Amino acid sequence: MLFDYFNLSFKNLKHRGVRSWLTLLGIFIGVAAVVSLISLGSGLKMAVAGQFGVSSTEIITVTAQGVNYGPPGSGAVEPLTIEDIEALEKVNNVKKVIRRNIPVGKLEYNDVVVFGYAMNIPDGENREFVYEQTNIEAKTGRLLKDGDSNKVVLGYNFYVDKVGLGKEIVPGKTVLIQDEKFEVVGITKKQGSFIFDNIVLVNEKPLENLMGYGGEVDIIVVQVKDDGLIVKTKEDIEKLLRERRNVKVGEEDFQVTTPDASMETVNSILNGVQAFVVIIAFISILIGAIGIVNTMTTSVLERKKEIGVMKAIGATNKQIFLQFFIESSLLGLVGGAVGAVIGSLAGYGGTLVLNNFLGATVKPGISFGLIFFSLLGSFLIGGLAGIWPAMNAAKQNPVEALRG
Repeated sequence: MLFDYFNLSFKNLKHRGVRSWLTLLGIFIGVAAVVSLISLGSGLKMAVAGQFGVSSTEIITVTAQGVNYGPPGSGAVEPLTIEDIEALEKVNNVKKVIRRNIPVGKLEYNDVVVFGYAMNIPDGENREFVYEQTNIEAKTGRLLKDGDSNKVVLGYNFYVDKVGLGKEIVPGKTVLIQDEKFEVVGITKKQGSFIFDNIVLVNEKPLENLMGYGGEVDIIVVQVKDDGLIVKTKEDIEKLLRERRNVKVGEEDFQVTTPDASMETVNSILNGVQAFVVIIAFISILIGAIGIVNTMTTSVLERKKEIGVMKAIGATNKQIFLQFFIESSLLGLVGGAVGAVIGSLAGYGGTLVLNNFLGATVKPGISFGLIFFSLLGSFLIGGLAGIWPAMNAAKQNPVEALRG
């Protein structure tokens, strides 16, 4: 019985042609906007996370604040020091403290000079920790080892020449860094990060000697023993540094952050943009619902004789109501289905564009859960919009309806 209602409703919509499609336009635009936006938003969040190199929840990052145009901690008036690292090693729940320097340097190859960032790689156990925490792996060649002095590993973009050297670099080649010769021993795998895909990795002592930054530190990376105490550990670090740097609460010239906190601001901005566009999309859906009301009301007026015939042969008010109610619901469902398909394709394609634009490696996908709830929502919206016209159809007097 229910199948008959849907079958008849679909035939009626098909016969109305252009008018039905125009009615679907509002629902279609709204659902397409919602689906594509949510898909793109999720992809953008993952892409941004990749750009910042966020990969671990057990890491606390400490940087000095100041006016700078480079990596965090660079150019600070009061930079962090080796002594700060030694002090942080004594904080409760701290497992490991790593020094990170990211100076700007000059690299020459193929008679072309480019400027970019180098990063120090520590010796011993800390080396493996840094590789793991930053997801650095060799695409070709190898990574740096203890004792490598005049050797470097370059980011993926040097391999595909996205840095403007006019020629790809492969392991075995020699480059000039700050006018000193270094052998390239490896190229890292693509990470989709503008930092790590363009980085020059050099062992700690050779880089310090080359750049001459002495005991200054750009970033201090702290690994905690217990993830559950990461907030308490962060507070302990802040207290210690306030004492060491002689600053009061609220006047800190340093910043202590966790990966979640680092992404919080970015995500809040993205969520705000998403919410704004979703509101606009829902306005479009509301307009589409009003269009369904108008279409179904017109349909009731045009089909009075049909309603009269149905009642004359025994159709009840409930059956008439269900016929028009399901027809209205189908209007919403078809509009939502088209919108969900277009929105999913737009989200998928948009994620690919994001990957290309940001150099990210976010895997595009289609959320079938999102599509299902979009279809369910559009079906319900169509049904709600059709309640009043369906009630009018059900209340028609059969004699008057047959007169037209």
